[in-house]
Amino acid sequence: MIQYQAKDFIQTKEGLVFAVVEQGLEDGKVLCFLRYIQQAGAWKKLATRQANQLLQAQYPQYLFYSAVKSAHLHAISVSSISIHYQPRQCLQNILAKQNPDAIEHDLISLCQLLIEEGIQLHDLGITGSLLIGAQQTNSDIDLVVYGRKSFHQHRALIRQLIAKAKLQQLNEAAWRDSYQRRQCDLTYSEYVWHEQRKYNKALINQRKFDLNLIEPVVEQTDISYQKQGMITIQATVINAQNAFDYPAKFMLDHHSITEVVCYTATYTGQAEQGECIEVSGQLEIASTGQVRILVGSTREAQGEYIKVISRI
Repeated sequence: MIQYQAKDFIQTKEGLVFAVVEQGLEDGKVLCFLRYIQQAGAWKKLATRQANQLLQAQYPQYLFYSAVKSAHLHAISVSSISIHYQPRQCLQNILAKQNPDAIEHDLISLCQLLIEEGIQLHDLGITGSLLIGAQQTNSDIDLVVYGRKSFHQHRALIRQLIAKAKLQQLNEAAWRDSYQRRQCDLTYSEYVWHEQRKYNKALINQRKFDLNLIEPVVEQTDISYQKQGMITIQATVINAQNAFDYPAKFMLDHHSITEVVCYTATYTGQAEQGECIEVSGQLEIASTGQVRILVGSTREAQGEYIKVISRI
């Protein structure tokens, strides 16, 4: 059986390209979000509002309400999928290219550097624009690392390579660009402080690349969540071992709320065990009675954030 994972892309028979946002299926459908359409012979990336408006007007069959997540998403029946873009296979295809373009060349250089440091590439893939050949001259490189152990090995290696000047920490212009793209509810200085200690991004040949962790999970489709409205709390993180997962999870020391679950990359790896954080997001109650906060209930996550306010 074909496995659909977050960071994969799928293309429909109409030529619409969706980013997969969840492992597995719900009601026989892949949960996803429309990201690209063909326009004038080229791929055009869509913002959330544009994507929703297009589907409402022309393809309402791809709009979906997830009862499990209590959220409006997009979803594609397996029978409607014409192409399944998989990060691992795409990376191997690019590495085998005879005439790579500038961004592909930077990706190849990065992979060669990793190989020189003893890294094998079987845990790596490529997502984002490169996954469907929609890259432009200023595109970033979005790497996928499969497996938590391998991901943290890559993070440690990036830190070492920056120290050796084989990779570069993001400069002011790159940080400003990253901050503007995120459009998050943190100040610029707060954003950079949190990001600089994650070591999941750097520059190669002045091009930014990111690491994204995909850790296979056992799907619990028998648990559903109901949103109770926005809430802001402060609490101490007592377990952050899944801080870089998708979704990221932070276990809390709180009288009623057990965890924070985060679906936006902005706040992945945002806090460490023992740190006190302020969280703003959607309060959710599970069918099991568990209470949690969801950050990233929409792609933009406006008004939703995680930030460290003190360290123990």
